[in-house]
Amino acid sequence: MRNGTPPDKRLPTWLKRPKDLRGLRDIRLKLREAALHTVCEEARCPNLAECFARRDATFLILGHTCTRTCAFCGIDQGTPQPLDHGEPSRVAAAAESLGLRHVVITSVTRDDLPDMGAQAFADTIAQVRHRLPAATVEVLTPDFGGSSSALETVLKAGPDCFGHNMETVPSLYGRVRPEADFERSLTVLSRARSFQPGMMIKSGFMVGLGETQDEIRELILRMHGAGIDCLTI
Repeated sequence: MRNGTPPDKRLPTWLKRPKDLRGLRDIRLKLREAALHTVCEEARCPNLAECFARRDATFLILGHTCTRTCAFCGIDQGTPQPLDHGEPSRVAAAAESLGLRHVVITSVTRDDLPDMGAQAFADTIAQVRHRLPAATVEVLTPDFGGSSSALETVLKAGPDCFGHNMETVPSLYGRVRPEADFERSLTVLSRARSFQPGMMIKSGFMVGLGETQDEIRELILRMHGAGIDCLTI
């Protein structure tokens, strides 16, 4: 027994990954200097050290406080700070500094804003395109409250990949995503598909929350019917 943990309860050696602390500190310093957030840190991702060491990061725009209370998420929930209009250009500058060839942008949900943050996505895409014209841009957006105009604002900015996660099966939405709606999220994906046929459409969901095998099959079929190209589980 070591540190009070019985031998049979310790993590196996193959599960422990070495950490590049120098790389971790370097990217954290760059992000702090730019006053930027990543979903990697705010959502407490267990793969953070490995990704940061490879100079990979997913930018989290619109602040670091979410207006919704999803049960699975580690991001702070509450009243967000005012919109930071300088954030898009700082994201682009940081992406350039890190030498990114594929820039991934996501956000907290901002139900408090008139456009729910859609213009901030569009502005960030435009700034990244200006700084890194050869880079591809992927966005992972909230549902924008079902607003088709907000969704179009993002899509017209021309990301290479548009993502919106379904997260779970319909029967668990009330517990897992209380402020979200299954059909609304599905509509976001189908609208994105019809708006830009050549754009990659991406979505994902979690397992292990109490869903059944039949519910998983039905969810995948519904997502396929909405026109997604890439599915993460």
